[in-house]
Amino acid sequence: MISWRRVEEQDFPLLRKWLQQPHVKRWWNHETTAEAVARDFGPVARGEEPSEDLLALLDGCPVGLLQRSRLRDYPEYLAELAAVVSVPDGAMTIDYLIGDAQQIGQGLGTAMIRSAIERTWTEHPVSSCIVVPVVAANRASWRALEKAGLRRVGVGNLEPDNPVDDWIHYLYRVDRPGADV
Repeated sequence: MISWRRVEEQDFPLLRKWLQQPHVKRWWNHETTAEAVARDFGPVARGEEPSEDLLALLDGCPVGLLQRSRLRDYPEYLAELAAVVSVPDGAMTIDYLIGDAQQIGQGLGTAMIRSAIERTWTEHPVSSCIVVPVVAANRASWRALEKAGLRRVGVGNLEPDNPVDDWIHYLYRVDRPGADV
């Protein structure tokens, strides 16, 4: 069973370790110095940013990271996505990773995404949908989204996190049950 808790500054060494793993580094392309991790995750951990960084726990052990935010809190990003697909008011987005390479390919990503979706409907009652862009080359990620119930709603050019990737992204969406979006 997956449970969640907010990332705290004491988790930064773990995040740094995960970000250095080849299967994570390939898609996240994040600086991994202690200073860079503190710089990039610190504001959210201290409540200075409106997004959420959550640790996914499997039987109490950290296995992954989920970032969740309201798109309206990031107008430039919202505009970038809205240039490709319609983004309704109240839309949210997520990003995710599995930290341990031995945990990938076992359905954990799909389980994390499903759990995050359920939590979003509960914790963000005004959210209308979740929109997730994923680089087209990251088949494992977009397959996990599909298995979790998201549907592909668009294809377009977005700047990739990793400059080695093509700009082509798939955009996925899941609507709040019963929402009129």
